[in-house]
Amino acid sequence: MAAAKIKKGDKVVVLSGKDKGRTGEVIRSIPREDKVVVAGVNVAVRHKKPTQAAPQGGLERSEAPLHVSKVAHVTADGKPTRVRFEIRDGKKVRVAAKTGDVING
Repeated sequence: MAAAKIKKGDKVVVLSGKDKGRTGEVIRSIPREDKVVVAGVNVAVRHKKPTQAAPQGGLERSEAPLHVSKVAHVTADGKPTRVRFEIRDGKKVRVAAKTGDVING
């Protein structure tokens, strides 16, 4: 299992696709499928028929998973950066490649 470069709670920007340039927070990570779910990005709409429980029916909106290669970690100034791993003070930490800042988490 490879180390996770993007984890739940990280701020990311979408690099390609219909939501290119949008930013959000990772709300779920699916490492087995190399996918992440980002809040407010890649929203899928399902049409629900009226039922006795929900007599109105209507539209159900939810975020669909994105491939992890389509997102990049965001630095403090809002620009995308790659993530690398370094050993600092005897611990393996994630580091933003552009700035060299340690990424929390």
